Amino acid sequence: MLEGVSRPAMASGPTIPPPGPESLNSALRRNIDVLKRRRQEEEANAPLDERLASAIARFAGSMRFVYAHLFIYGLWIVANLGWVGIEPWDPTFVVLAMIASVEAIFLSTFILITQNRMATAADRRAELDVQISLLAEAEITKLVQMVSTIAQRLDVTSAQRSDIEEAKREVAPEAVLDAIESSETRKS
Repeated sequence: MLEGVSRPAMASGPTIPPPGPESLNSALRRNIDVLKRRRQEEEANAPLDERLASAIARFAGSMRFVYAHLFIYGLWIVANLGWVGIEPWDPTFVVLAMIASVEAIFLSTFILITQNRMATAADRRAELDVQISLLAEAEITKLVQMVSTIAQRLDVTSAQRSDIEEAKREVAPEAVLDAIESSETRKS
């Protein structure tokens, strides 16, 4: 950077500070609390084997796991090369390779169990998103219909009458799904 030239103000932070959590409306705060509580309940009510698999997968994905393996495998290799004055018990490293293979099998299984559980939770959240979107769409359609009726009674005209008529039509989710599937079929 050139001397005497200052960095732009944007680099140091936003011009207007973002609002704090206290600025959220009560419905948002309630929703956040409900979803957090639901997630905690689901984790607490998960079967012991799934909780154990998740804990192992969490540990396997940590730097402590990496450091432990560096230490254990490093010590095994150094000792079996005869560098520390101990009689090598695995000079060809076959036992080390077998241990690492068995560990990899179990770790991948624990990770898959955890991913399956996470995918199930993601599917439930996606279903909730779809249901809320469909509800919002229905409510907006009703509002457009009401505003249109009010506008007619007040004799207010609109240049985009066709857009309003289209917005007043209710959306059928099955028709949208059929259109998506039809579009995907034509691409294939």
